[in-house]
Amino acid sequence: MARLSDGGWSSRPEALVRSLAVGPARDRMEPRLLAESSSNPAQTNDFRSREFIRLGPLLLMFTALLYLSVPVLAQTDIDDVHIEPRVVHKDAKPPAKDTTKDVPIVPETTASNSVLSAHVRPLKVDVDLVLVPVTITDPMNRLVTGLEKDNFQLYEGNAPQQIRTFSSEDAPVSIGVIFDSSGSMASKMDRAKEAVMEFFKTANPQDEFFMITFSDEPEVVSDFTSSVDEIQNKLIYAVPRKRTALLDAIYMGLSKMREAKYPKKALLIISDGGDNHSRYTENEIKSMVKEADVMIYAIGIYDRYASAVEERLGPQLLSDITELSGGRAFTIDNPNDLADVATKIGIELRNQYVLGYRPNKVVHDGKWRKIKVKLLPPKGLPPLKVYARTGYYAPAE
Repeated sequence: MARLSDGGWSSRPEALVRSLAVGPARDRMEPRLLAESSSNPAQTNDFRSREFIRLGPLLLMFTALLYLSVPVLAQTDIDDVHIEPRVVHKDAKPPAKDTTKDVPIVPETTASNSVLSAHVRPLKVDVDLVLVPVTITDPMNRLVTGLEKDNFQLYEGNAPQQIRTFSSEDAPVSIGVIFDSSGSMASKMDRAKEAVMEFFKTANPQDEFFMITFSDEPEVVSDFTSSVDEIQNKLIYAVPRKRTALLDAIYMGLSKMREAKYPKKALLIISDGGDNHSRYTENEIKSMVKEADVMIYAIGIYDRYASAVEERLGPQLLSDITELSGGRAFTIDNPNDLADVATKIGIELRNQYVLGYRPNKVVHDGKWRKIKVKLLPPKGLPPLKVYARTGYYAPAE
């Protein structure tokens, strides 16, 4: 029971009477209605109707606010998954559906498949195209240029192959310099650095280079770059010390060549002796050279009266490795000749013939294929020497 303002009592709770008694007008009118509600049901219902009409808009507004707040609160969950609508092109057809399984089937003639095919098919054909860089020299070890496609014959095994592409243009090259910084290079270091700089003077602006120095172990001192100045700045810090891990350095250089962006790739080795501190063996490196499509050139600076066994075997080691790749090894005993030989190698890389053929019988078995290039020189020329890769591994798939 609640006491009314005029001294009477009401059967409604005190809180409801207080909430309704707001303002002077209500102080005068509503207590009387409340007091009479228990004895007059009709008036009570009329009072409730008028209160519902008065409070209805407030209740409706409160309900709307509560409804709008639900998605806002839902967005605060960090585990929610937001799915963006897929963009469908106007000319695209909807995916067909299998009636037995509720899994969409993408048609084979979609635009994405046509684009994929356009990129895959040429690549598949190019896998069977074998490119063979060839260098021709005369008895004076001078380059011979100006030959034509008809001056060459190409064999895979004993089977003659049709030369489908022939080029003698100066294409960009990815080049890696393998620089010996072992202790025995102390008296030759300055000349060797000068030779590297002379070699880079023959480069094209599009060429890219990296450099590895080695003593006890190899180290990439400059990653692929087109800046000759960057290589020169790194080369300044090469200091002769410790022993010679030549084979390990060749392994690192061939591995690095997998990052090259040009199909024509070459390594230049500058060293003064054989290997005496590598983990890899000569046979392991030769196998790797066969697998890699990288020409290797070498400048060997040897003492005439070498006492160590590895120094005496050094010239033959570099000669075997370079010939496998189609490159050449130059042996000098005077460090003053380094720059001239390096320049000669640089010019030779720019004046090679590239023969391309597709094997008559394509078998993807991953086995070694032997290549032989024969020369049909024009009349009147002296005997010429051919330098080319000796073979390649067929793709396994």
